[in-house]
Amino acid sequence: MKLNFELKFGTAAGVVIVAMSVVSFFWTPHDYNLMDHNIRFLSPGTSHLLGTDNFGRDIFSRIMTGGRNSLLIAVCTVAGASVAGSILGLIAGFTGGIAGEIIMRITDTINSFPGIVIALLFTAVMGNGQFTLFIALLILFIPSYTRVMRTIALQYKDASFIQAERLLGAGFFRITFIHILPNVIPSLLCASVIGLSNAILAESAMSYLGMGIQPPNPSWGRMLYESQTWFYNAPWCAVAPGIFIMLTVIAFHMLGEGLRRRFGG
Repeated sequence: MKLNFELKFGTAAGVVIVAMSVVSFFWTPHDYNLMDHNIRFLSPGTSHLLGTDNFGRDIFSRIMTGGRNSLLIAVCTVAGASVAGSILGLIAGFTGGIAGEIIMRITDTINSFPGIVIALLFTAVMGNGQFTLFIALLILFIPSYTRVMRTIALQYKDASFIQAERLLGAGFFRITFIHILPNVIPSLLCASVIGLSNAILAESAMSYLGMGIQPPNPSWGRMLYESQTWFYNAPWCAVAPGIFIMLTVIAFHMLGEGLRRRFGG
């Protein structure tokens, strides 16, 4: 089967961004926190590929490390939300009854609050930081996976092979994890990849508002916020993190859409 454009572009861009972030664990062109006031606002060039910021720090090194931090939070958020949401969605869709109603009403309640309100609540209680950001994003993302998995569970609930398993005495866990879950993995994979793009965007927005990753650890959203003051004097300070946020969101979104088309969703 010929690969579609979304899958090609999303895979290529995603691999580059992930590879750059992984490499930052072991190597960056410069120390991302090294300050040199002699080269403040240095324009992009051979010595500093994306220039330097107001403290003389290498922007490309901070982009690499910021991508590592953002992707780590996004991956943990999506992984946790997909697992928790899948379990809740399968229970709500397959068993129904009071348990299903309670799960869906809680989901509706969470969705009724703006994300920023939930983030502010957790920040007020737990303080700023990566763990607080992770918890806030996890709470925000679980409802979407719960709804997806509930819809899929309802589609398979009355399928003939599920009815046959029930007649043979199969219980909830066997039906769910042996028969239903393998059939929904492609849909869950597509939703998770697209969820990565949403998580990156949400993390950048929270960090931009000061509720995410805190200095001296770099974050694309925080870099964007800090550089807005001198945008007209040194636009590369804001353009670099902005472009990487945009490319990462587009890459994972297109990869998810490409996988959905590939699986025939």
